Amino acid sequence: MNPQKAAPPSRLSRNPKPRGLASGKARFVILVSGRGSNLQAFLDASSQGSLNAEVVLVVSSESEAPALERARQAAVPARAFPYRPEPGLDRAASRRLYDARLAELIEPWKPDYIFLLGWMRILSNAFLRRFPGRVYNLHPALPGRFPGTQSIQRAWEAWRRGEISCSGAMVHLVPDEGVDTGPVLESESLSFAPGEGLEEFEAEMHRLEHRLVLRAAARLSAHLNKTETDTKGG
Repeated sequence: MNPQKAAPPSRLSRNPKPRGLASGKARFVILVSGRGSNLQAFLDASSQGSLNAEVVLVVSSESEAPALERARQAAVPARAFPYRPEPGLDRAASRRLYDARLAELIEPWKPDYIFLLGWMRILSNAFLRRFPGRVYNLHPALPGRFPGTQSIQRAWEAWRRGEISCSGAMVHLVPDEGVDTGPVLESESLSFAPGEGLEEFEAEMHRLEHRLVLRAAARLSAHLNKTETDTKGG
């Protein structure tokens, strides 16, 4: 069950300019907050050559996130960038300043795309306007369903109440400050198994997420290479 048809990358990304394809690989910055299992799937596929993309930087909103060690083990630069309220500023202004500084941290790495893989902060326009059409988010629910946090558990509980028969995950563009509302690049549904417990469903969802991350990254990378070829008149 997928109520929203996936849009082509050309419509989602507004034809971003190629930025680092001398290596032939699209450059991704990954933002994380936790374990980083989806990051690991990306790193493994990239190192094995099955994904024509590379992670040039990993940034975590949590200083002790295991994802940072995963990046370091793969010889990928990793930075902890925790949020702290700015003295003298209200919450909204402090958030915008944090996001602007996050953008300043990322810009020198010249990313083609920024992938939010378990990033637990809503990015404001102070960040998004610096990377228009290049920020994508993985969300463990189908389009229009269970936005925000705890989506897997909320979907499982809704199934237990007889309200739904399946859930799923999606990768979508982040064009603005809306929560899990941007145009969908990839999505896949997952049916519940009779008697399935939450832990079993979570494990299946994580496997689905890994597949979806790699499909979305491959699609974005292919679009970027096509854009470069078209620009050169190939």
